[in-house]
Amino acid sequence: MGYSQRRARLKPSGARYKKDRKKKLFEQGRTPVLTRIGEHHATPVRTLGGNIKKIKLYEEQVVNVLGKDNKSMGNVKIKTVVGNPANSNFVRRNIMTKGTIVETEKGKVRITSRPSQHGVLNGVLV
Repeated sequence: MGYSQRRARLKPSGARYKKDRKKKLFEQGRTPVLTRIGEHHATPVRTLGGNIKKIKLYEEQVVNVLGKDNKSMGNVKIKTVVGNPANSNFVRRNIMTKGTIVETEKGKVRITSRPSQHGVLNGVLV
């Protein structure tokens, strides 16, 4: 039975249903990309049929900043990660996710894009 969303996990007797099979290779997820501060490094992700799904950003040293008055400030160099709501351990490892606050030359910037999935770093001044 592969319909885990349509039925309960347990039988009326209390026993658990047995999985009919394991996940196949194409059903498995990928390891997470932890975007860090460094020289620009991004790669496309190949999917079934040779298509390209998205660009994964591994390292980046600049962020596209949008000012408080919705005027673009262009690319600003990142100094360090100040805060990360996803995981407090990401701060000391300089890992950036959506919502991360980074210190830049123009001040503190909050990341608004998803770097590991969008392939670009966008942010707004805090």
